[in-house]
Amino acid sequence: MKIFKIIFTPFIALFKGLYFVLDKVIITPLSKIIYNLRDVFKNNSGKIEKILNMPNVLFFFSLVCAFGLVLLVDSQVITFNNSEAEILTDQPVEVIYNEESYVVEGVPEKVDITLIGSKSALYLANHASNNKVSLDLSGYGVGTYKVKLKYNSASSAISYKLDPSTVTVKISSKLSEERSLGYDLLNEQSLDKRLSISKVELNTSSVVVKSSREILDKVSVVKALVDIKDLGVTTSGEYQIEGVKLAAYDANGDKINNVEVVPSSVVATVTLDSYSATKPVKIVTTGTMKSGYAIESLTSSVTSVTVYGGQSVVDSLDYIEAQVNVNDLDKDVSNKSYDLIVPNGIRFMSNTTTQVSIKVGTEDQITLSKVPVKIENLGSDYTALAVNEESQAIDVLVKGTSNVIKSITAEDIRVFADLSGLTPGVHKVTVQVSSSDTRVTVKAVTTEVEIKLNKK
Repeated sequence: MKIFKIIFTPFIALFKGLYFVLDKVIITPLSKIIYNLRDVFKNNSGKIEKILNMPNVLFFFSLVCAFGLVLLVDSQVITFNNSEAEILTDQPVEVIYNEESYVVEGVPEKVDITLIGSKSALYLANHASNNKVSLDLSGYGVGTYKVKLKYNSASSAISYKLDPSTVTVKISSKLSEERSLGYDLLNEQSLDKRLSISKVELNTSSVVVKSSREILDKVSVVKALVDIKDLGVTTSGEYQIEGVKLAAYDANGDKINNVEVVPSSVVATVTLDSYSATKPVKIVTTGTMKSGYAIESLTSSVTSVTVYGGQSVVDSLDYIEAQVNVNDLDKDVSNKSYDLIVPNGIRFMSNTTTQVSIKVGTEDQITLSKVPVKIENLGSDYTALAVNEESQAIDVLVKGTSNVIKSITAEDIRVFADLSGLTPGVHKVTVQVSSSDTRVTVKAVTTEVEIKLNKK
């Protein structure tokens, strides 16, 4: 009997414990709920009360609820432990090798990893800080090898597959060469529009590039990438940008990645100017007026603008244009808005639009006689001579309103012959005619002249 007592004592204690838990955690709370429901439904026929007063009803009801709860929990655990797959894309690859002596080619920058395991294991793998894909080439010398990538997982409970899993790498000896250093300006448009870059100086004019012989032969130029965004200034002056990154490029302008540049960064000194000048506004007409009509007057609300840019660009400008289309125009135009054309190299203008008014009148015409023909684009090794008197000066037909054309003189007309690309000998050259007054149209009565070219 003592033996049976010793054997069954733990089981008796277990059932007592279970009964205590069921009584305290499930039976007693449920009893309170049910008795409260009974009070709510006290007008019932009393069937519920009779059932509840039956022996062990509450015990078995609680047992059924507990069993159902266990099934739900068990089902959730089974679902949680099922194997699942998850893909980690674009994972960086760490390459281990002697960077001082070798150059490695053929290693992908990123790979995809497919992880297989339980939800809990996948969760731990995703949130671990020591996950990494590596390629250990520390024991390899010069040559071409097919090697496997390795994934160092934080959990041994998962399996994985890498894409790609193996790569063919080429290991070459690292060589060094000295190259001159240039620069490229980045984000120049971010600079204040009233400022322009007049000078950029680097603290070194040459750098050392290191890579394999094959890659070094592809390096055409090394440039410092001077990012103007890093300045963050609004006034002229001299400013330094530290830590300017360097990059190597091939003959096509494509960046070469597998190159070490020493030093890896430089200091750039950028000089900013705020150069400006005031330029007149010139209204230039395009198109042809309706037959029988001409421009009597042409006025602009903006007669001059202040332009900002590099000094050489600003000084080369004679005026700022606004183009007005007068095609088939036969009536007056009042205060119509037109854009001012921003010349290349100009960063800012005090005005960008103007209001133009046009007064239209009846077309008339006159002929200006013997307007001299000027020679343009004559080579420095040649002399030019008009073959006859008719090639020295020509008549020009001028059309416009009578008030306008009566004030036009030969000085207002430009007649020229372009000799670009001509060789020694006699040539018939087309005459080109233009006028400084946009209110008139001009046409050469004689369309060609004969010019003789001689070597000096």
